[in-house]
Amino acid sequence: MIKHSCIIIEDEPLALERTKGFVMKTPFLNLLETFDNALDGLAFLKANKVDILFLDINMDELSGIELLESSKLDCQVIITTAYSEYALKGYELNIADYLLKPFSFERFLQAVNKIQSNKAINSNELYSNFIFIKTENRLEKINIDEILFIEGMRDYRKIHTINKRIMTLQNFAELEQLLPAKLICRVHKSFMVSISKIDEIERSRIKILKHIIPISETYRNHFFSQINL
Repeated sequence: MIKHSCIIIEDEPLALERTKGFVMKTPFLNLLETFDNALDGLAFLKANKVDILFLDINMDELSGIELLESSKLDCQVIITTAYSEYALKGYELNIADYLLKPFSFERFLQAVNKIQSNKAINSNELYSNFIFIKTENRLEKINIDEILFIEGMRDYRKIHTINKRIMTLQNFAELEQLLPAKLICRVHKSFMVSISKIDEIERSRIKILKHIIPISETYRNHFFSQINL
């Protein structure tokens, strides 16, 4: 499994421990160091290769925003803050995601899964591309290229893959954030499909193996634009 190195810059001890705990629970993250101030964190970043930085905003001496404005960082940045008013400024500085405290493990996982997916797609490593989905009390690894389709079932989503089926409480909006739209496309309020696994399209129906999946008017134009028809 490819692991992404990361550091945390956070001056609130409880928030630092919470983010650290989330990182330690995530199988594809490797925590290198934690810092309670931006100056020490910046010195580490200049001397070491880091894939992901979890960065607080309100800190003494040098704030998270000032760090981003003053330094060109060769890593993905996820801002962690209790202040929503910095969101626009953060995205202007090309951050990967913005986590508003207190954020849940599910929201944390969504942010790092997004980076994981984007890195794989951008480097054309489709066959090493995977995400982790929370199911019951564990994280289940899913290879994106093994997904057939995703089905909505009341409060749950059932992810049908080549080898197994996984039930999750994560909703379609969260799954759409995690999964690359060029590979997995929403076609109905209750379905997403893997474009490469489609066997036939007939009018408003998709066939994947023995499964028939409807295409709704809401998603029809977007779906056909994704498959270039």
